[in-house]
Amino acid sequence: MSKNNGEYLIIRNDNKYEVIIGLEVHAQVLSESKLFSTSSTKFGSEPNTQVSLVDAAFPGMLPVINEHCIKQAVKTGIGLKAKINKRSIFDRKNYFYADLPQGYQISQYKNPIVGEGSVTLDMPNGEKNIGIERLHLEQDAGKSIHDIDPQSTLVDLNRSGVALMEIVSKPDLRSLDEVNAYIKKLRSIMRYLGTCDGNMQEGSLRADVNVSVRKKGDKKLGTRCEIKNVNSIKFMQMAIDFEANRQVDVIEEGGSIDQETRLFDTKKNETRSMRSKEDAHDYRYFPDPDLLPLELNDNYIDQIKKDIPELPDEKKKRFIEKFKLSPYEANILVSDIEISKYFEEVSKNSDVKLATNWITGELFALLNEKNIEITESPISSKNLSKLINLIKDGTISGKIAKSVFEIMRDGDKDPITIVEEKGLKQQSDPKELENLIDKVITENPKNVEAYKSGKDKLFGFFVGQVMKNSNGKANPKLVNEILKKKFK
Repeated sequence: MSKNNGEYLIIRNDNKYEVIIGLEVHAQVLSESKLFSTSSTKFGSEPNTQVSLVDAAFPGMLPVINEHCIKQAVKTGIGLKAKINKRSIFDRKNYFYADLPQGYQISQYKNPIVGEGSVTLDMPNGEKNIGIERLHLEQDAGKSIHDIDPQSTLVDLNRSGVALMEIVSKPDLRSLDEVNAYIKKLRSIMRYLGTCDGNMQEGSLRADVNVSVRKKGDKKLGTRCEIKNVNSIKFMQMAIDFEANRQVDVIEEGGSIDQETRLFDTKKNETRSMRSKEDAHDYRYFPDPDLLPLELNDNYIDQIKKDIPELPDEKKKRFIEKFKLSPYEANILVSDIEISKYFEEVSKNSDVKLATNWITGELFALLNEKNIEITESPISSKNLSKLINLIKDGTISGKIAKSVFEIMRDGDKDPITIVEEKGLKQQSDPKELENLIDKVITENPKNVEAYKSGKDKLFGFFVGQVMKNSNGKANPKLVNEILKKKFK
């Protein structure tokens, strides 16, 4: 494996191979109750306190479809520019696992609720469309816990029955950067829609990663291996890098790739075989006899379409047209719904360019330092607007504004009050500034003579001296104007 500035790269064998990647993203539906029961989906509750008789698979307990989860899946499909299937079927996917009480998972197979769609990625070399194969609904399994008792595996069924959307991409991804962009874009779309919170730390978003390699120029796809349940973008990238290089080594040594399911060991940074890949019929899929086919009509779908908010791609276009932002700036500001809201609140009451610079500069640096989201920002959009307006109207300089910002970061303090209490207002009285400038000129006759003889760079020296003598409070724009007149 090789690294470059922290990024993982596939470069073995003189870059003869390319990696083919497809993702099966499991996104937990934002819903207060589960897919087929009224049990709560609240994260972090005591083990086995959110389990109904349906979730625990007691005999005779019948599932009832949660309509809110159906709407959330349809909304997500619309956000992915995908076909909404008016008829879909819930199937039983039969397999045994300790945290699957029924002995089968209720999922969708041949007739999913959402068909083909696409996601547009903004890459450095231009836009790239990633195809979506399908989106289907299914219930989550419980959670097996192996590290509490040295001799036993414990089971928490709180997660059993929670609604998942499995979003299956086509094998269109070709690099780790594209994987990163794809997951972030998918997460962003769902957060805009309010259909999944995308919280990977809580397991709301995880993925099975399909990896194959082929020699560049080949048209036929290689044999793929599936890496199960990877729960962070970093681990996805590391798993793909290791697995692709492993497959290249096998091929170069004259071997062949076996289609199989593998696990990624985050401590050893390697994938290992879990089981040979079974074909779908081995799961003995068949329509769940307790659930009728799901029938949707045009009116139902159209009503949901009316509730679709402005999504990242549309918002980016509007930001570029309305605020004259660069595509790069717009991409950053629409990447997360909460960032876009914050930006619009700040720019509504202050200069757009300054708002963009301060949010993507000082504010983002503060959030990164504290490792918090913008919703937890210690500086409100209202007070950042006030700070920007103080710069814009000349009350303070950009340099002083950074000092004020440092005070604001320790609590959401009003910048106007800070400036008044600390006496930080800019000196903008022309007569006062002229007196400061005359003093600097008088004290530096040799530099004045050198400047007038053609050493133009010394102009910055005079500006700096005036700023120093004013304790940084002199209005730089006026200082420049007055100095130029003095040196004519």
